[in-house]
Amino acid sequence: AIRIHFQGIAGISGLGYPHQPVLVHEVVRYLCHKADGTYVDGTVGPGGHSEAIGRSLTATGRLICLDRDPEAIRMAGERLTFLKNRVKLVQANFADLDDVLSSLGIQSVDGVLLDLGLSSWQIEHSGRGFSFNRDEHIDMRMDPNDETTAYELVNALSLQDIERILKEYGEEKRAGRIARAVVRARAKKPLETSSQLADVIRSAFPSSHRFTARHPATRTFQAFRIAVNRELQNIDIFLDKIPSLISAGGRLVVISYHSLEDRRFKQTMMHWERTCTCPPDFPRCVCGKVPLFRRLFRKGIKAGTEEVHNNPRARSAVLRAAERIQP
Repeated sequence: AIRIHFQGIAGISGLGYPHQPVLVHEVVRYLCHKADGTYVDGTVGPGGHSEAIGRSLTATGRLICLDRDPEAIRMAGERLTFLKNRVKLVQANFADLDDVLSSLGIQSVDGVLLDLGLSSWQIEHSGRGFSFNRDEHIDMRMDPNDETTAYELVNALSLQDIERILKEYGEEKRAGRIARAVVRARAKKPLETSSQLADVIRSAFPSSHRFTARHPATRTFQAFRIAVNRELQNIDIFLDKIPSLISAGGRLVVISYHSLEDRRFKQTMMHWERTCTCPPDFPRCVCGKVPLFRRLFRKGIKAGTEEVHNNPRARSAVLRAAERIQP
């Protein structure tokens, strides 16, 4: 069910805003082409990007903010009070954006932003086991109301299914070894915490690989998080719907943090941009394909040296943007 939270929500007092938004200037530059437009932040988190977007709008500009995490909705509600009744906060999955807009009586919007990274708050304060550096229950749900947790996947899936998840969602070269280590460890007792899982993963690596810059558990934790939250499936659903939800001239801006996400957006934007897809030896076009979007730039934008220094999580971020073409 979609839960709509209108402005006036009580925020989390004293917490502050620990999450530093990535590529925020670039987001505003490429997204906000109409100062009086209606925009969507599909992954609002603690509201850093939305605050910058909101402050770039005129008094008639509107902002709709979505997040699966109710804590994010509460924090963003506190941060965006300056927008008063020009902001709507919705606890929902961005894959359900069509339903959200319909419930608000909106047919199309002037821009949509997705920032697909975990927020610093989720890693450090949610208590859901997103980090291998913390001793928390293995949960990894973005929405605490979802049914499946990482604990269930880790302790119930077959060896083959765990190996498949690590290969497909983590691109982990040692997927087989890690899967076997997990199955051996859980046979003695269930793996309950993130630190326990991280220790098991580390044991599957040669000692020479255990103290490199990247923690051995990085890709495995990514894989289980993606599986629990159906992240790639949600991206595919969103990309299928979004052409009908953005007005002509409107913008789609996305920030991704690993190749599985970025590849989907890059390939889809290239497909949207193409016209005829008929074989080159056809005498005339029979497919009738027309371009839906044009990319605003060919290569993804990455954070500069100074931003990465000030905000290390920006290191892997890639921003892409496309503009809706008149149907």
